[in-house]
Amino acid sequence: MIDTEHVKCDTCTAPEPMELDASDEASRGWPTVDIETNPYKAQFPLFQQHPEIAFLDSAATAQRPACVLDAERDFYQRMNANPLRGLYSLSVEATEAIAKVRQQIADLIGAPQANEVVFTRNTSESLNLVAESFAPTVLEPGDEVVITIMEHHSNLIPWQQVCRETGAKLVYLYPTKTGQLTTEEVLAKVGPKTKILAVGQVSNVLGVENPVKNLGKLVHKYGGYLVVDGAQSLPHMPVDVADLGADFFAFSAHKAMGPMGIGVLWGKMDLLNAMPPMLTGGEMIDSVTEQDAVWAPVPEKFEAGTQDAAGIFATGAALDYLVNTVGYENIQAREQALVHYLMGELMQLDFVQIIGSIYWDNHHGVVSFNVKGIHPHDVASIMDMDGVCIRAGHHCAQPLLQYLGTASTTRVSLAFYNTEDEIRAFLESLGGLRRKMGYE
Repeated sequence: MIDTEHVKCDTCTAPEPMELDASDEASRGWPTVDIETNPYKAQFPLFQQHPEIAFLDSAATAQRPACVLDAERDFYQRMNANPLRGLYSLSVEATEAIAKVRQQIADLIGAPQANEVVFTRNTSESLNLVAESFAPTVLEPGDEVVITIMEHHSNLIPWQQVCRETGAKLVYLYPTKTGQLTTEEVLAKVGPKTKILAVGQVSNVLGVENPVKNLGKLVHKYGGYLVVDGAQSLPHMPVDVADLGADFFAFSAHKAMGPMGIGVLWGKMDLLNAMPPMLTGGEMIDSVTEQDAVWAPVPEKFEAGTQDAAGIFATGAALDYLVNTVGYENIQAREQALVHYLMGELMQLDFVQIIGSIYWDNHHGVVSFNVKGIHPHDVASIMDMDGVCIRAGHHCAQPLLQYLGTASTTRVSLAFYNTEDEIRAFLESLGGLRRKMGYE
């Protein structure tokens, strides 16, 4: 196998030439799951409406199974009322439905209590809430906030802003060109000045899983706090916030088979209690006078205005489907098998450049690549004409791509509902690209 895990680079702008490694342990124990058939695909209405497409963009948003669509419709048909605002039975039922999902999420991620779960609109809002409401309570001039260069803009720009406002310094961890954070890099950057370490558990570009647990232990050693972006992890793997050592954990429902417009922020209760609200207004207060207000307890303090109760209810159905109908063991097994097949085929194409590791087991559903001589936007547009849905661009991770020496990439992101046939359709379309562009 080709080894890109040990590349060295003085300028950190491009990988060095690859070397052959005959002792590739990463390629042993290959997945054996049958990906020619899929027992779950028929449960997704969009695939029934569009059997002609190969949807390979689940890192952007997942498709929804019928049970999730039914749940959202069921809320409006059976219990539609404004939660927290009425004493009549419909409103009480809506309020109880939200409370049930809040407890469900707490159980899913190992949170000590349900009231530590705050509903937001998306992961971006959750991370902004931490940056705007929590960070100023602990940051002083000269303190440091550490993030990786791999972060989605949602876990990067808020820290730029808060550092500018508080006088703290934003420090970046730079991985190897294949996405690994080395011990030397981490120990050089995380230290006594580090008050906050914010990291994505899984990169949305490289697909690599970061060593969040070890990072948490290190930042806690210095009295700092760990913020975890779980948008790309929770849909694909079990999460235990206590085991990770997280102080905050954020994710979006829509990447986990749920509706758009629902995000989750979990935080330790003592930290949430110390934070001021980011938004103010209806139902986030205990009392209001002409000149002052007293905030409601957590989590209501952070949930101003009317909630998307139907979306939250449907999120509960999505997570139940994810965990209990499919199960993380099946999800991981199928996605690993799909990635293994995809990577094995891509590695044989001399006109394809893999972005990141060439080892299949370093990719949690996400594989980014470029086609030599063809812009990623052209790749995605031409493939769309073949019914193949993939992503092209900077993937809301411009600093990472600049670091890797490219402006944009093409990305395939897989989910358990994908099949070998869809990957073959992608490969056939990929093979025809160069002919259509006049290279063959």
